[in-house]
Amino acid sequence: MSIPRATARLQLHKDFNFDQAAEVVPYYAALGISHIYSSPILTARSGSTHGYDIVDPTRINPELGGEDGLRRLVVRIREHGMGVILDIVPNHMGVGPENPWWQHVLEWGEASPYARWFDIDWKPADETLHGKVMAPFLGKPYGDVLNAGEITLQYDETRGKFFIAYYAHRFPVSPADYGSLLRSAASERLTAAIATFDERTGASGLLTQHNADIGFGLLREVGMTEKGREDIDKILTACSAATSQGLEWLHGLLERQHYRLAWWRCAADGINWRRFFEVTDLAGVRVEQDDVFEATHAMIFRLYTEGLIDGVRIDHVDGLADPGAYCRKLRRRLQALASQRPPELPPAPAYIVVEKILAHGEHLRQNWEIDGTSGYDFMDQAGALLHDPAGEAPLARMWAELTGNDLGFQDEVRQARRQLLTNNLAGEFEAAARALHAVARTDLRTRDFSLGAIRRVFAELLVHFPVYRTYADANGRDELDDGVIDRALEQARGSVDRTEVPLLDVVAHWLGGDAPRDAANPRVRYLHQRAITRFQQLTPPLAAKSVEDTAFYRYGRLLSRNEVGSDPSQFACSVREFHEANKERAAAFPHSMLATATHDHKRGEDVRARIAVLSEMPAEWHATVLRWMEFNAGKRSEAGPQPADELMLYQMLAGAWPLGLRPDDLDGVKAFAERVDQWQTKALREAKQVSDWVMPNEEYEAACRRFLFSILDVHAENRFLAELAAWVDTLGAPGAVKSLTQTVLRMTSPGVPDLYQGTDFWDFSLVDPDNRRPVDYAARMQALKAPPPGVEGWKDGRIKQQVILRTLELRARAPELFSRGEYLPLDLEGGLAGHAIAFARRGEGGSAIVIATHLPARILAQDGTPVVPAARWQDTAVLCPWVTDSTWREICSGQRIRISGGKLMLAEGLAQLPVAILVED
Repeated sequence: MSIPRATARLQLHKDFNFDQAAEVVPYYAALGISHIYSSPILTARSGSTHGYDIVDPTRINPELGGEDGLRRLVVRIREHGMGVILDIVPNHMGVGPENPWWQHVLEWGEASPYARWFDIDWKPADETLHGKVMAPFLGKPYGDVLNAGEITLQYDETRGKFFIAYYAHRFPVSPADYGSLLRSAASERLTAAIATFDERTGASGLLTQHNADIGFGLLREVGMTEKGREDIDKILTACSAATSQGLEWLHGLLERQHYRLAWWRCAADGINWRRFFEVTDLAGVRVEQDDVFEATHAMIFRLYTEGLIDGVRIDHVDGLADPGAYCRKLRRRLQALASQRPPELPPAPAYIVVEKILAHGEHLRQNWEIDGTSGYDFMDQAGALLHDPAGEAPLARMWAELTGNDLGFQDEVRQARRQLLTNNLAGEFEAAARALHAVARTDLRTRDFSLGAIRRVFAELLVHFPVYRTYADANGRDELDDGVIDRALEQARGSVDRTEVPLLDVVAHWLGGDAPRDAANPRVRYLHQRAITRFQQLTPPLAAKSVEDTAFYRYGRLLSRNEVGSDPSQFACSVREFHEANKERAAAFPHSMLATATHDHKRGEDVRARIAVLSEMPAEWHATVLRWMEFNAGKRSEAGPQPADELMLYQMLAGAWPLGLRPDDLDGVKAFAERVDQWQTKALREAKQVSDWVMPNEEYEAACRRFLFSILDVHAENRFLAELAAWVDTLGAPGAVKSLTQTVLRMTSPGVPDLYQGTDFWDFSLVDPDNRRPVDYAARMQALKAPPPGVEGWKDGRIKQQVILRTLELRARAPELFSRGEYLPLDLEGGLAGHAIAFARRGEGGSAIVIATHLPARILAQDGTPVVPAARWQDTAVLCPWVTDSTWREICSGQRIRISGGKLMLAEGLAQLPVAILVED
């Protein structure tokens, strides 16, 4: 039970809690899943739909059912012989009134024991922020908000505390200000509390937490009386912006706090604490410190010790100061706890995987002591395999012709990086540049390098950086990271002024080429390590935002390659390359997760598969789009949409149109249009060209919305809608073949297959939140109990469920075959050898042969059935040289197939389904 056989990812939230999850456990058990893989369950912000905005890591989220609800869920899971993998979030926490640690920092400033738990720069370049935390949560400039009376002083009678209120935001008042606040009421009833707050003890002569707590208690008691409440109301009135004196007093109070309220647009330039990406209500946590690590993981360790979880998935591992050290530390702690787990559970090590985006050609570090990734790398490889490389050039020409944009994907990424460094991540970039400048000033040979010059060359290094991050530590960089920096330098040298190329090389040395530990001066060691850390925690959000959240929405050659973990520059993957990737995984990380859908995907796995069919028929697609643009010319306005957005919209409509939806179904088409509208609005804003999240272009978005609903308007004269439905019929069968190929590869390749909720049927979901809609489990359980479906009824999705079911049954019968068995690529011969992929798994428990149809669009029959007619395979065969003449059974159809002379004829092997998994009869 330690290493999963297969996982099922569940997205928990208040509308799908522990008890509701428990209800679906029997279904997943019947399907053959070994482990429930849960989204984060620690206490997140109220109403969170994803759980990544944790505000209290010491408690199980009460909205999910609390610890009692979790225990009920785990009892149900254990009753079915299953395990639990938990998604954890060590990099960041949600900030706001619900986070007691963050509130304590705002209340006490640097004196708070939690002040160093968050990655706060208490002495930034902006001197007005020295000793303060920027709080950029105001909807308008500070002065406008203050004068409008939108900021108020209020009182919490249950805690005996004053606080600053701004709509839903609550900011504590420093205890040092309570004496002056209370004196303003001129009431003897407050004398005792005033004395407590005025009392200064200890060597520092500062107010202590103990004395403040006594004062809060006294104030609470006074406030519970009628007269006492009148005193407090006097204070609130005196500090009201309704009068000029009150406004001045309120402003003075705010200026004395350990935070500075600011307009939210100030965050990009001036924020002095590390965020998650550019999300201002998620603050980075310094989990590299032992006390922070223990505090934030105490609940996780208890859950593991008590047998409530069996492993973890580490979210955003690249955001941590030292991912490798963190993973090794976590492994050691879980190993130390293993002996305390319930005796009925296996003593095997915990299962640990990381969310890690690997660039093309990049490999996961083997010294992290983890089991692998959460599967984005496999999702990329399997997705690329579905594409015909012959479609790359014509689709690129089509994109350039119709949009007038001939930039390649990497060009788009570089443009996006420059924009992000100037705008969205300007504050983080400035902090890293200043950290490098501080290093420069420690050496007489480099002290004359100006901050401006360092900014210029550092920006070019970041613009051309090829991976998410490097992993330099006190020992400097290793050979892998040296290669990464060398690649970035090679590109950056071409874009910096030639007089500054020497500085570029110096900066590269500061970023780990020289080991910080080699510096004799402790201060130099600290500054050097800080610069490396700033750099390594800047490149992941820069990569993610520039690629996934910007360039993916600008570059639309073929949207099926614009997916998390993928590089659209790598249009296709050959069968040989796919085999090599599987062999490498089997050797290095045999238990890595295999995913083809996640909570973060941009398009459902079956949307991508259907759009991928267009790579096999680019000329037909080009002609069709030209005709559609002509059909819909009258529905465009001067305001929009622009050609690029129109072209991407057509891909999404063709890819996501639900199977079985008729073009005359008024309600169905309208519901589909509303879903696509949500995607389109998000796409326009993420692209950050015509519109964005900071300042949405409402006119352009409205024009695009009108265009969408107009072209999907159900009426007899709408030629486009009829053609769209016809095109979906054309793409449907080959798209289903690709989907089943993707499914069977996930279920049988080296690694642990993961099933994202709902994807056991066809998944035509869009980007979140569309991909987190409720799942119809009743229909899935009913399908599981029904007789096995034939290929004729493929549109209802049961055929996909059947493939998953049968492969998981095989994995349960022969677990060693898939967890440790050899991966053997198989050659094909014959006229259609390029239209199939095959491999064998051999080891303890026997052998299995896996075959899947490849690039099916040109070889399927015209009847809309997703199976290649047997006659078309002719002499094409899989070569199985180790097999003597014997009979094998295909596990999905039950068909028995004879392998003779070491050859398996595809006319037999793929006669009933487009995929086959054969075991010796």
